[in-house]
Amino acid sequence: MIMVERYPIGEKTDIGHYAFTEERILSFARRFDPQRFHVETAAAKESLFGGLCASGWHTSAAWMQVFLAYWKVEAERLIREGSVPPNLGPSPGFRNMQWIRPVFAGEVVHYSNTLLASRALASRPGMRLNTILSEGAITDGTPVIRFEGSVLEFE
Repeated sequence: MIMVERYPIGEKTDIGHYAFTEERILSFARRFDPQRFHVETAAAKESLFGGLCASGWHTSAAWMQVFLAYWKVEAERLIREGSVPPNLGPSPGFRNMQWIRPVFAGEVVHYSNTLLASRALASRPGMRLNTILSEGAITDGTPVIRFEGSVLEFE
């Protein structure tokens, strides 16, 4: 099975959610993005954002964590049903990363993927390149992150 056989072009798939607690925001930001509005609650209140918010990199990393958990369960399900899941490889990158709105402590982001394109690589027989729109929105549907990523697939 290849990705386009499992996920029709243009069909959105919910992949899971991630809760942005104050503890998670502070822990990530202290290690990877220690700007004051990510690591100091009082300073965050006085910032442009008006409160403690997650780093955009945190919302991106959370997407990866959610996707990998989703893919593990999905691949196991396909195998149980007698199918061979798509053989996904690494990503050659992403583009158009948008952090649309800050994610504040206490908010939950629901992530989704939409397969935009899938093509065989003429230069690499047996390999495909899939383009995926990845999005995240808080519980009320307000978008917070969007980017286009690519993932290699081995046929």
